[in-house]
Amino acid sequence: MRDFILDIKSIRSNARDHIKKGAVTHDYKANRETILEILDSSLATEWLCVLRYTQHAKAAEGIHAEPIAKHFAAHAVQENEHAEMLASRIKQLGGTPNLNPSSFAERSHTEYKECDNLVDMIKENLIAERIAIDVYGASIRYIGDSDPTTRRLLESILEVEEEHADEMADLLKAYDPHEKI
Repeated sequence: MRDFILDIKSIRSNARDHIKKGAVTHDYKANRETILEILDSSLATEWLCVLRYTQHAKAAEGIHAEPIAKHFAAHAVQENEHAEMLASRIKQLGGTPNLNPSSFAERSHTEYKECDNLVDMIKENLIAERIAIDVYGASIRYIGDSDPTTRRLLESILEVEEEHADEMADLLKAYDPHEKI
């Protein structure tokens, strides 16, 4: 077993010499620009999801609309929380969160689709969750041990996206029993 030895004098010197880099120390192993791109596209994705879920919650109609709209509204709140966490991490890494709504669609992994019935709304949200799951999983694998803070952040978001997908799949089975999932 190796001995754990820190060169405190060097750590202190680096902290003082690079004070303007904030949380990004000399020990940061990831490609910061690539991580910022991953976080930026994820931020756009989360905002697009907030908008889609909110629109679906407000547009839901029919005898079963109320409980489904509540799911959509709750998911919109959680997607907004994800966006806040991603924006904070971008700032910690010395970036600026891009909140320009005109570019959300081009930077997002998912699409914004309005639908005119509950089943299509559920399907679109399930598709978006599945896309997010795949992209977050790939991002987590790419990051590996190079940026444990960002990896843990994305893992926490991934866990919620998987819960959302499971809920949407259950709703789809309940409201469109002929749909093969």
